[in-house]
Amino acid sequence: MNNRRAFIAATAALAFALSTSHALAQKKYDTGASDTEIKIGQTVPFSGPYSVYANIGKTQAAYFKMINDQGGINGRKINLIQYDDAYSPPKTVEQVRKLVEGDEVLFTFQLIGTAANAAVQKYLNGKKVPQLLASTGAARFNDPQNYPWTIAYNPNYVSEGRIYAKYILANHPNAKIGVLYQNDDMGRDYLAGLKSGLGDKAASMIVGEVSYEVTDPTVDSQVVKLRSMGVDLFYDASTPKFAAQAIKKLADLGWTPVHILDINASPVSATLKPAGLDISKGIISTNYGKDPGDPQWKDDPGVRAFFAFMDKYFPEGDKLNTVNTYAYSVAELLVQVLKQCGDDLTRENVMKQAANIKGFVPSLALPGIKITTGANDYRVNKQMQMMKFNGERWELFGPIIEDTSPSG
Repeated sequence: MNNRRAFIAATAALAFALSTSHALAQKKYDTGASDTEIKIGQTVPFSGPYSVYANIGKTQAAYFKMINDQGGINGRKINLIQYDDAYSPPKTVEQVRKLVEGDEVLFTFQLIGTAANAAVQKYLNGKKVPQLLASTGAARFNDPQNYPWTIAYNPNYVSEGRIYAKYILANHPNAKIGVLYQNDDMGRDYLAGLKSGLGDKAASMIVGEVSYEVTDPTVDSQVVKLRSMGVDLFYDASTPKFAAQAIKKLADLGWTPVHILDINASPVSATLKPAGLDISKGIISTNYGKDPGDPQWKDDPGVRAFFAFMDKYFPEGDKLNTVNTYAYSVAELLVQVLKQCGDDLTRENVMKQAANIKGFVPSLALPGIKITTGANDYRVNKQMQMMKFNGERWELFGPIIEDTSPSG
């Protein structure tokens, strides 16, 4: 009898253990995920004044095709749904609602632009839909307490501004600084970072601040105004189209101040070539990724893999355009996040894993740069290196600089 009771108890325990193990191993899905698919949504300015960024969407679509050809992620194919928002916030709202409520995506990925992301941030957080790796570095997108469903990819604009301030104080301590900035969260954050980094010298060193709207036809009048203020260091917090205009206007005026250009406007193909490589010589910026046009990386495994990818999956794309290397790197990071999710493809776990990246080294990152995020620090890229344009390509100089402040 005792043996029979022991057998029954052991059988019951085994059954319980098996059922528990099965429960733990069960796949978990939210809307947009299944055994075979991960459905994600993106808005891209395929048209409009910022169509230069259309290559971000094109490169990422090609990257996910490559991943799908390799078998997908944990056996699931990525279904990337893209809509054109023409870099118009009202259009972004319309298209994101369509992605969430119509297409029922698991999350949005790499929505492009500060204004576009700002327009849908409250909506996506209210719906508890991840706004994943947003293409912006504005400080409002690093706020896990108030917006736990939003995480941006780009280096924080305030942090970047502080890095430029360190450079200015060390190399141009008596500069008369004139600021051109885009009148949105991006431009204002760059200005705030500069002032924060200059500290009590900001008031005396900054002699002019002029903004522009994304709908403005040119920034010629703003450049002329800054010149009239006696500026000898031009701090340019803009995007490719307007940065190219500013470079041309500086040349037209025969004005040669020290020119610091933010990372968003630094791509050679998108900004410096349209402006003129010869008149772009000497511009200073910063970076965190390898420039495929830089001969020092010609034998780098990451760059060679990127070239092979472009040849096969995006042959019409420009392999030397850093807009494309940027897009490739973000897609690579998303794949890492989804791999970490395993079979738990709930929206909650997607955000948990995005905020749990530990020392990930992107294949196109500059040596010494790695990505680490945490529940209280959503900043993906916090390390950068200064660079100067030599008339043909950017040349890196100085050490890797990390912004160690608790928030951007």
